[in-house]
Amino acid sequence: MTKDAELRSLLKSVRRIARAVDLHSRQIDRQAGLTLPQLVVLTIVRDLGEVTGRAVSEEADLSAATVVGILDKLEAKGLVERYRSRTDRRIVHTRLTEKGHAALLAAPPALGHKFERAFLKLAPDERSATLKALRLVADLASMEAADALDGANAEDVV
Repeated sequence: MTKDAELRSLLKSVRRIARAVDLHSRQIDRQAGLTLPQLVVLTIVRDLGEVTGRAVSEEADLSAATVVGILDKLEAKGLVERYRSRTDRRIVHTRLTEKGHAALLAAPPALGHKFERAFLKLAPDERSATLKALRLVADLASMEAADALDGANAEDVV
């Protein structure tokens, strides 16, 4: 396979993944009234317990500003509550409410039932190789995105 053909094949696979994620995200919204990022953040808050926005941001691999916006929406829906630390008023903690727990129980898995079952049926070495390859693709794509942002910021300054 030529390098051009490999790049076309890679792009096609990435597009198929993006489309599948988009379709599943719409299903989550219909079923649970949550966007995929909201579901991810809600799950992280549940898993980490009382947590700061910074910790959620790092775990979700989302910007702090994006996480704050998502937490604002989740708080407006009554799914999380935020409060200031008693020891340092600059720190804001987030925790799941009972309504948030119920929403997570009602929501489908972030990746979908069929995907989860199929992935977990793979041999451990296949799962490991898949995760390694996807991390590499994500890292490569993130480098390109970071360069694009740097270019946009440089143009804003000029």
